[in-house]
Amino acid sequence: MSNEELQNNPLQGVSAETMVTELVEFYGWEILYAAMGLKCFLIKPTIPSCLTFLEKSEWAREKVENFYLYRFKRMPKDREDLFDLKPRDRGFADGIVSRDPMPLTVEKINQMKAQAEEGHKARSSSRRSRY
Repeated sequence: MSNEELQNNPLQGVSAETMVTELVEFYGWEILYAAMGLKCFLIKPTIPSCLTFLEKSEWAREKVENFYLYRFKRMPKDREDLFDLKPRDRGFADGIVSRDPMPLTVEKINQMKAQAEEGHKARSSSRRSRY
């Protein structure tokens, strides 16, 4: 991964506080909970409490960073081999710029989850051997 590609990652130089603040200001707590299922967005949500949780839980921080990259900044999906890298370690080719945030509602999120589940079931059933 080249240094230029890493510098093109919207997460570079963005603190967790800035990231969470931007997400909350644009989407609100309810949509963030619906999209990611993290209880820090549901139970008495505050930015400081979310930051405390994200500092302690790497898996949750990576989930929020992925949401920030692919829903909020709408960066193109990486090659499959790059998904093994943490979101902050992924790079994007020079010239690729972030786009306006994806507009989301709770209903749209539920619809997207249902479509993803159907796709997963279809892929899983087609892989099974039929002996």
